[in-house]
Amino acid sequence: MKLDKILENISSIDNDMVKRAAERTSKLIMPFRAMGDLHELGEQICGITKKLEPKVNRKAVFLMVGDHGVVDENVSAYPQSITLEMVKAFVNGGATISVLSKSLKTKLIIADVGMKETYREKIKKKKAIIFLNKKIKKGTNNFRISKAMSYNEAIKSVETGFNIANKYIKRFKLNLIAVGDMGIGNTTAASAIASVFCEVPPEDLTGKGSLISNEAWLRKVAVIKEAIDKHRPDKSNGIDVLSKVGGLEIGAIAGVILAGAYNNIPVILDGVITTAGALIAFSLKRSLRGYMIASHMSADRSHKFMLEYLQLKPLLNLNMRLGEGTGAILAFPIIKESINILKKVATFEEMGIV
Repeated sequence: MKLDKILENISSIDNDMVKRAAERTSKLIMPFRAMGDLHELGEQICGITKKLEPKVNRKAVFLMVGDHGVVDENVSAYPQSITLEMVKAFVNGGATISVLSKSLKTKLIIADVGMKETYREKIKKKKAIIFLNKKIKKGTNNFRISKAMSYNEAIKSVETGFNIANKYIKRFKLNLIAVGDMGIGNTTAASAIASVFCEVPPEDLTGKGSLISNEAWLRKVAVIKEAIDKHRPDKSNGIDVLSKVGGLEIGAIAGVILAGAYNNIPVILDGVITTAGALIAFSLKRSLRGYMIASHMSADRSHKFMLEYLQLKPLLNLNMRLGEGTGAILAFPIIKESINILKKVATFEEMGIV
């Protein structure tokens, strides 16, 4: 589906349903709203799904993979070849997100939208793990030298993410999704995107990603500053920002967020990279924020600025900084219980207490 058509068919969450849910939670047999943020979470999900008794039992993590040309500037602690090795670990069940997905009975859908190399190994059939080759190009360009990708490639990355998620949402009748990422160098792109939207200088916002040295961090900051000064990304146009300093997997993540909203499903954000995708999505349509749930606060300092810009409150703060969707999937049980509280805890009236 084309981007303009997707955006036309996304509406705001149902605020009347949010109010109806809040009316119930305010009468539960407990001190007034004693479960704190869990009440707001459950009410938000009612507004997203347009249902007073939503279900969140059919779950998937959409993990988008892409490489970044900016790694040529020595901004990462790891070589680009690690992206492919991690994809192998995802598919074979040995990576952190694979283990958590199995434990939490969640489908893991991995899509190569821009990896430099190609995954060629025979895939063992695993009902809960799906790998897709949806490569748009073999990694982005080095954005210190030229734009990360063309404007059309940026649009295609968003449309690709949407089409992947929309297909599997319908196939598996999903009612709760999360986004994850993989791509060496992607915190450099995410920090550049965050700097543009949040209007915070790269030196104040950029983190150390995979714990790079101080020398590498200085290079990372300098590269981001040079790219922003050179390309002048326009924060009023998310596709422009994505094309100039973004990543193919970041565009695809924005597309997954669009698919969640299109299907009235909550979308759980992970850390720095997926929240950069959320910034792109939000710039395309402001009402998308209502469909987003921030799972946790990343240890990387850029994440705080992004969440503040989006006005999202993280559910957890566990000092995590892995990515892959690991923080997002850990929020699933909390989301499940927020709905259980809303649906199953009795009201004073139901218990005959007036």
